[in-house]
Amino acid sequence: MIAGLRRRARRRGERVRTRWFTGLRVRLAAAFTAVALLASMFASGVAYVLLRRATLQRAQDAVLTDVRQTLTRQVPPELPPDVSGFLGAQLVDALSAPPGRKAVAVPTRNEGDLAIPASGLLDVPVSAEFARRAQQQLAFQRVVRNGTPYLLVGTHVTGFRRGEGGGERTTPPTVYVTASLRQEVRDLASLTRVLMIENALALVLALALAVLATRGVLQPVRRLGAAARALGEGELETRVAVRGRDELADLARTFNRTAEALERTVTELRAMERASRRFVADVSHELRTPLTSMVAATDVLAADAGGEGEDSAAGLVARETRRLGTLVEHLIEISRFDAGAAALVLDEVNVADAVAATLHARGWTGELTVTGPADLVARLDPRRFDVIVANLVGNALRHGRPPVTLRFGRAGRAGVRGLSLVVEDHGPGLPGDLVAVVFDRFVKAEAARTRSEGSGLGLSIAKENAMLHGGVLEAANKGAPAGAGDGAPEEDRPVAEGAVFTLWIPDREDG
Repeated sequence: MIAGLRRRARRRGERVRTRWFTGLRVRLAAAFTAVALLASMFASGVAYVLLRRATLQRAQDAVLTDVRQTLTRQVPPELPPDVSGFLGAQLVDALSAPPGRKAVAVPTRNEGDLAIPASGLLDVPVSAEFARRAQQQLAFQRVVRNGTPYLLVGTHVTGFRRGEGGGERTTPPTVYVTASLRQEVRDLASLTRVLMIENALALVLALALAVLATRGVLQPVRRLGAAARALGEGELETRVAVRGRDELADLARTFNRTAEALERTVTELRAMERASRRFVADVSHELRTPLTSMVAATDVLAADAGGEGEDSAAGLVARETRRLGTLVEHLIEISRFDAGAAALVLDEVNVADAVAATLHARGWTGELTVTGPADLVARLDPRRFDVIVANLVGNALRHGRPPVTLRFGRAGRAGVRGLSLVVEDHGPGLPGDLVAVVFDRFVKAEAARTRSEGSGLGLSIAKENAMLHGGVLEAANKGAPAGAGDGAPEEDRPVAEGAVFTLWIPDREDG
């Protein structure tokens, strides 16, 4: 029992965990949070790209402007001879003054010579292609070296005229400048950290808002679910409080109208059912006393008729009166089950003796074969067990063909020990459309006939008594499954080899 409780608790816990990970609240919160996070990341990405572009462009423009202004200030309009070395040194000093910059002036002896600075003079190497562009115009490019970005600027000194006089004529130098962009990279890294923190805060805020939003949406849904479960369990007076004017409020109003209509309909049906049951019970009880007198009187009339009593009118009246009395007794018994007044009176019963007593009381002792252990004892209601056995055996003798067998013994179902009793015959079996409804009330094997010996309630009473014991009563055909559901024509299927009724009652402990 403890193991079963643990298994149920484990399954319940698994259902709760499954509901937590796949519930509507989690999905709504996840969707809301994902949308908010994607929007925040998209905005942060756009802001980062724009700020990075603006920062680097500003640094680049500042360096280029400083180089142009320095060249304008340091190069005179008229350049005398033999001053190229002095001019280059002066330009290097001016262009290297700001922090993070290096400058070099490469002199050229002849027009068209390619001026490339020596390795190590600048933070980054200068390619021939860049040197060629630098001698034609102000050239610049961003270069990353050892993980640090630099701006490389190169230009040929122009905007002057050569003065008259002696001396060696030299071509003005080509100037190269490298400016470190490390500070701008640090600023962008700080911006990235700020954006990441902002995204994390946005995620937390979005998650909190999602939880609050989903709670407001799902609380009415939970109330509706709880009300629907209560309504399904029979609490027809259940209603849901209507709040607001949104779709959930409309759903709550619809639920309340449906519950009111269902309560009204079920109440009317229950009243009608109670009235019909009371009517049947009252009529049955009212008929019982006069029928007892009629049965006694008709039996006397049939006995007075002598040898022709069974075939005479008095005999017919006696038989029909006894049949009517049986029907009334069955209706009274059914009314007790419907009213919930049927109760078990349990006792330790020897099953073999109880079966033998049932057969002997009805004169069926030699008409069927009984097998089972003689010392099998079960805790049963003897009267109700007698009713079950009598109905099953009587049905087999009346509608089946010999040999009829009854066997009983111990049997377990789903790990529970109990008593099994099986009644078989070798007749035509149950019609296919009768197997599922054979225990319904007023169902007969020969439904087309207007009269029959049975009342149509015997098997229903037997099943009710089995259920009262906590057991089951089942009906089947021995040979029917061989051709059922295979699509073959009815005439090609094997004929059933008899009906099988199986009673199973679980063992009961004292108390």
